[in-house]
Amino acid sequence: MLWLFGLAFLPPSAAAANLADDIAEILTAKVAQRAFWGIKVVDLETGEGVYERNAEKLFMPASNTKLFSTALGLFRLGPEYLYTTSIVSEGSSLDGVLTGDLIILGGGDPNLSARIIPYDPEDEFSKDLLLPIKELATQIVDSGISKIDGDIVGDDTRYVWQKYPPGWSIDDAAWGYGAPVSALSFNDNLVKLRVLPALMSHSLARVTFKPDIPYLSLENGLWTAPTRTVAKGLNLGRDPGSRKLNLWGDISIRSRGRTLSIAVDDPALFTAVALQHELESKGVEVTGAPTARHALPHEFASLKRIREPKVKTYTTKLAELQSAALIESLRIINKESLNLHAEMLLREVALRQRGVGSIEAGLLDLQDFLKEAGLSSDEFQLNDASGLSRKNLVSPEAAVKLLSYIWDSPHRDDFVSTLPLAGEDGTLDWRFSKTSARGLIRAKTGTLAHVTAISGYATTQDGRHLAFSVMTNNYGVQASYVRSLVDKICVALIRPLPKPVEGSGIESDTAEGSSTPVPPRPSSP
Repeated sequence: MLWLFGLAFLPPSAAAANLADDIAEILTAKVAQRAFWGIKVVDLETGEGVYERNAEKLFMPASNTKLFSTALGLFRLGPEYLYTTSIVSEGSSLDGVLTGDLIILGGGDPNLSARIIPYDPEDEFSKDLLLPIKELATQIVDSGISKIDGDIVGDDTRYVWQKYPPGWSIDDAAWGYGAPVSALSFNDNLVKLRVLPALMSHSLARVTFKPDIPYLSLENGLWTAPTRTVAKGLNLGRDPGSRKLNLWGDISIRSRGRTLSIAVDDPALFTAVALQHELESKGVEVTGAPTARHALPHEFASLKRIREPKVKTYTTKLAELQSAALIESLRIINKESLNLHAEMLLREVALRQRGVGSIEAGLLDLQDFLKEAGLSSDEFQLNDASGLSRKNLVSPEAAVKLLSYIWDSPHRDDFVSTLPLAGEDGTLDWRFSKTSARGLIRAKTGTLAHVTAISGYATTQDGRHLAFSVMTNNYGVQASYVRSLVDKICVALIRPLPKPVEGSGIESDTAEGSSTPVPPRPSSP
């Protein structure tokens, strides 16, 4: 009897009208009035638009950019793609002595770290941050090497040495989220500085590095104050490209401490320092020093395409580490919003598709891919893969077109599994946790100064699947105020179709007061 299921057969326009009223009410908030809003919602089963507002306008997308770059990586490289980091040499070995440089050949693996894979939202890293370096050092020692008569060379020539994409701020380069891009990247190219007050006031604060290797130096001028409040606070200074940190100011003796993520300036050199430190701790004598080898932009005939790239071969291979499958890396990129990993992915695609691991080649292939997905060139302007560039512009229409294209592709399940799950993991682990949207939204977040965005998929409480994008720019208040409005819009998306008016002849298939049945969640990672 059709009337018993009338709720499920209300026309889409009824849902759209209800959603439009909900969003209009949300955006009457004073906080929303000075901001620029763009919204697009599409029903994935019918392809029909459910709601839009300034959907064709261009917005700074922040980390929503990662939707574009991770989709590119998945479609171009495939979910099972692997990276390999190798220890090689052009020298010869005799009686345990390697005559010549020992080379760490960067293979583009973004997870050359102690990160736990598969992705674990409860436990991100093993306690020993030097774990992969120790494994390489152990393989070298097991090969019979006891002395290296040469340097330890960190070689990242797989990608062009372009540390920062266009549009990144000089301030970004100092911190872990803005770590430089390299084909040889260890520990996300960062060092964590842990700062604690001294046990006695008027003494210098206690400072430790993780991982603890001799790469950064510190001038400590941070004093422990006996009071709860301090006049100067904690300050960290560092000149661009310098490996010397200046810590100064005051920290309260009651403080629980601070942890600062500091980007290293040369990831290949950083990795070489770590390996030499570990080899020497295992009793291997190294006569040389840690150095880095880069491929500079001017050394290439073209940064857009090379038909027959040169491949260098080595006489000796002493050790290697192979990465997990690419899909595991994509989950980490999108769930944790790791800028470095997204940038490395773009360069790997560039190398495989165009023969040169440059940002220029990567962005050109990204443009080609987005056109294949049905996007027009005036719907996006992308200058990096992570969203940290303030030159990026994307329309909500473009984001939803991409999401719809992925939904209709064989890569749907893999891609959806990479996105944070509302109230459960990644950058959405705390958002929506106490709302009806928990577990029903998988989406990529994005945040920069004056920018908040979220785009992804929603399963409504009456079983429809939506692709959506909400972007807001140019607000002058705390991001948390705007984010709360964005979240209210997302919660409105998953509500079931409006209940019929009593006496209308249309009845619900659930008893009054009972909860609406919730369809199964999208597949988890």
